[in-house]
Amino acid sequence: EVQLQASGGGSVQAGGSLRLSCAASGFTFDDYAIGWFRQAPGREREGVSCIDSSDGATYYIGSVKGRFTISRDKTKRTVYLQMNSLKPEDTAIYYCATSTCLPVVAAAGFGRWGQGTQVTVSS
Repeated sequence: EVQLQASGGGSVQAGGSLRLSCAASGFTFDDYAIGWFRQAPGREREGVSCIDSSDGATYYIGSVKGRFTISRDKTKRTVYLQMNSLKPEDTAIYYCATSTCLPVVAAAGFGRWGQGTQVTVSS
């Protein structure tokens, strides 16, 4: 069974940091780009960042560039999202999924989202 489980969320003050983890199982990890997505209350889910499977190229939406860093550990089948300088507008439930990275970060492949992890940033 394909599973992508996000974890590591929490509540922090503006300017703080969190590291999210996405544990993948049930598919050939090396064959898929993995993306991080977020959904804030009353808003559509948006692609935040993506890491390519072949060359490890990384992609970010403009609002998180320079603050977030995505990485993957193939031995652990895990993708990370290091989030620094967090802002209240980063508050959302964060999900990971198999993805395409270009032209925008979009879910692709298995259509599995998991439960997500809540990130709350207070001002």
